[in-house]
Amino acid sequence: MKRYPILTIAVAACLLITTLACAKKINGALRYAALAAEPTPAVKALAGAPSDVARGKLRALINNVKGATMRRYAARDNAGHTLDCIKIIANPYVSGQFIGVSHAVFNGVLKVNLAVSTDLVNWTWVRELAGSNNGQASQPTIAVASDGGFVVAWEQEPNNHIKVVYFSNWTNLQAGVVAKSYDCPRTLSTCAEGTPNLYSASSTRCDIGHHFYSNCTVDREARGTLTNFSSWTTSAQSNVDNAMLYWGVKGNIGDRDGYTNYLGYNFGLIEGQYTANDWSSWRVFLYDYQTGNADTTTIKTDGGSTAFANPTITKTQLNGQNIMLVTLFIPSEGAAAGEAGELIYYSKY
Repeated sequence: MKRYPILTIAVAACLLITTLACAKKINGALRYAALAAEPTPAVKALAGAPSDVARGKLRALINNVKGATMRRYAARDNAGHTLDCIKIIANPYVSGQFIGVSHAVFNGVLKVNLAVSTDLVNWTWVRELAGSNNGQASQPTIAVASDGGFVVAWEQEPNNHIKVVYFSNWTNLQAGVVAKSYDCPRTLSTCAEGTPNLYSASSTRCDIGHHFYSNCTVDREARGTLTNFSSWTTSAQSNVDNAMLYWGVKGNIGDRDGYTNYLGYNFGLIEGQYTANDWSSWRVFLYDYQTGNADTTTIKTDGGSTAFANPTITKTQLNGQNIMLVTLFIPSEGAAAGEAGELIYYSKY
């Protein structure tokens, strides 16, 4: 978990670099994990699993930024807002259009924005969705509701927690007209629970992944269910944590995006920090839902950036062609010249 301070000198410094663009805050102060070395779980990646071939091919697509069909570093919208931690989906109501939710900093305040694109490169700002009236907002995600409309979730301040909002149709999303909303109470951590992703969503039930600040020292994975926008239950996902700990991750296990079906198998991406407090040690792992194991990635950018965080992965179509769309945040620690910030890229398959 990565947080912003509120209106302090540290914020001014953060605004000069992109390192903390995907940061998050608790009580107005930067919080860093301080975790002693954990024992490596006694697990090993399965060999010869049916999903091996699909996972290998998908991993190759994710790694090959230089060979991607399209890539854009340090992405911004037409109004100049950074597109930090963007989640992109196809708009089912407008043919050929994509919707993106992301966050940006305005005078030291994190706000969630809505933007649209037809080519995944040029983005047009639509409106602010959260951040001005009820506290800072960051780390948004969006999904098409299975019964129509959209569900958007983000990390909400104060009292760092997940907020989930339902918009009944595209018109209302553009206008910011909310049909239902819910602030998920913290139950796993007294300090913070946030950075949601949506495994599935409707106006009556949402399956939400998130992480929690375990013992107020380190981020770990969790998954919860929101029922009728009135009842929230969640539990820790130690099996997912173990898949990351196996590779020697000692810091935070944080943002994730999941359930992308590729060649008949479900996969997701998860960020892990090898060394607590070290932004250059953020890496992205490919999680296999069939085996419960994770693979490392060796992502190759044009300039040779080495640190990657806040991943999303989306299987969609552009101009009738199947594409695998990936977004990553590249912190300035470990970023090549001109590559720090949000990276958007896709490959045809």
